[in-house]
This record gives sequence, C-alpha cells and structure tokens, in this order.
Amino acid sequence: MTEEIRKETEEEQTAAGTEPETKAACEEQAEETMQQEETPEQEVQEDAAQDQPQAEQESSQEEDDVVDGEYVQADEESKKGSFFRKKKDKKDEKIAELVDRVQRQMAEFDNFRKRSEKEKGQMFDMGARSVIEKILPVIDNFERGLAQAGENSEDPFVQGMEKIYKQMLTELESIGVKPIEAEGKEFDPNLHNAVMHCEDDTVGDNIVVQELQKGYTYHDAVVRHSMVKVAN
Repeated sequence: MTEEIRKETEEEQTAAGTEPETKAACEEQAEETMQQEETPEQEVQEDAAQDQPQAEQESSQEEDDVVDGEYVQADEESKKGSFFRKKKDKKDEKIAELVDRVQRQMAEFDNFRKRSEKEKGQMFDMGARSVIEKILPVIDNFERGLAQAGENSEDPFVQGMEKIYKQMLTELESIGVKPIEAEGKEFDPNLHNAVMHCEDDTVGDNIVVQELQKGYTYHDAVVRHSMVKVAN
C-alpha cells in the first residue's frame, strides 16, 4: 500500500509538472498520507480501547449495584422480618393479655355465681328455719292435745287430729326437718338443753331420763334444742 501511495504521489507531481526533489521527500510525503489515512482506524481502536474499560467499569459497577441491591434487599427483608416479628410479638402479648383478662373475669364470674348460690341457699335456709320455728309450737300443741285424749282415742275427732299431726310431721321430714332423739341418749350440749337434773341409780351419769320438749334439726342444723332432764 505504501508503494502505491508513493507512485500516486510521483504521478501527481509529474502531472503537475514538478519532479520530486528527493526520494526522501517523497517517502516523507507518503508517510504523512499514510498517517492521515490511518488516523481514523487508530481513533476507532483507541475509542474501542477506552470504551472497553469504561464498559467493564460500568459492568462491574452494575454487578456491584446488583450485589449491593441484593444486600440492601436482604437487609430490608431482615428489617421487615424483625419489624413484623415485633408487631407479632406485640399482637401475641395483646392476645395473651386479653386471654388472661377473660380467664380472670370468668373465674370472678364463677366465684360470684358460687357465692350467689351459697348466699341464696343460706337465705332460703334462714327463711325456712323461720317458718319451721313458727310451725313447731303448733306441733307441740298437737302433741299435748293428743296426749290428753288418751281415753278417747277411738273418737273420730281424735283420730282425725292424729292423722293431721302425722301428715305435718311427714311433710316437715320431706323438707329436711327431723326430731332430735333425746330420751335414753347421752347428754349432748349441741343438741340438748338441760333444764332439770335428778339422781337416778338405774341409769348412768349424764344420761337424758326425760324429754320435756322435743327438739328438731333442719338439714343437720339445730332449729330448736330438746328440753331434757339429765341424771347426775
């Protein structure tokens, strides 16, 4: 290619009517022409050489960005996870608090129900005892009247009164009222009320020899103590 350029230059100079001064001048002029023609190729190569590191740099930067992006994303996910864990923990704490509060309220309500039932039962027992205490004198009068009518036991009127007396005792027993056994039993201050004492060698000491007034219990609680005579 150099020879062709040199020949073209000599032909141009010959056509122009001038001869090359020297061979060196022709060669120098040919080299300048080659340099001018090669400059675009060199610039392209230099640009490519410059673009390649820049592309590599951008590629590496993009990779770094991707890596950083993944790191940032992982960091954000970890932060989100910790954030949601905190929220979940608060929610669990709130749930536990509400469950504890409900359990406490249920326990308090159960205690209130049991206490109310107990108080209601006690109030019912108090009312029943009050009624029983008012009925017992009527039972005592029936017993006194029937005791006086011993000779007239065949009288229909006496038989009718006796039936009414037994019916009242049956109804009282059905609701938990029972007479206290006293005569022949050992004296018990929880059941008996000793109003008289006597000397009796036929029985042991502290034995009830006579029942003066019958006592009654209501659900194993004493409504009225038995009035008794006790042997010393």
